[in-house]
Amino acid sequence: MNRTEKADLAKTLKDKFERAQVAIFADYKGLSGPQADELRRALRLHHTEVKVLKNNVGRLITQDGSFGDQAKELMEGVVGPTLVAFAFSDPALTAKVIHKFAQDNEALKLKDSLMGQKRIDVSEVEVLAKLPSKEVLVATLLGTMNAPIQNFVGVLAAVPRSLVTVLAAIEKKKAGTQADPA
Repeated sequence: MNRTEKADLAKTLKDKFERAQVAIFADYKGLSGPQADELRRALRLHHTEVKVLKNNVGRLITQDGSFGDQAKELMEGVVGPTLVAFAFSDPALTAKVIHKFAQDNEALKLKDSLMGQKRIDVSEVEVLAKLPSKEVLVATLLGTMNAPIQNFVGVLAAVPRSLVTVLAAIEKKKAGTQADPA
């Protein structure tokens, strides 16, 4: 690969880093071709793109200084070919897929990664993998926001219900006293 091709690849990868919500790095030495294809297919279903990042290309990406210090430090620390999964939609779902695959295949080892321009270590990637999906989080948030309204409606409905109950009891008592004048 000549310099021009490397520069073009660096520009393409830089664009992916900027658009991705999270970029998860992993060492994939020892992973067979079919295993790598299986991982790529599983990630593709979740709008995640997988690329291989080489040392020199990683350094070219951060050369212009537009990446933050943490991202630059991470890129300069890339040793050997590194698999990078770019999550464009749901970072938690991507982390779940990669984390599960790494547990099932010892050849895939997670590395420190990037969330935006912030460096996250392997333990934070695992925490991200344990988060519920985006849909579950949105549903939980909506349920939490809806609860006070439901409680308020319940309180408002209780006042007339209580009044009707009291009036019914008074009517019953009056009806019982009128029919009993013996």
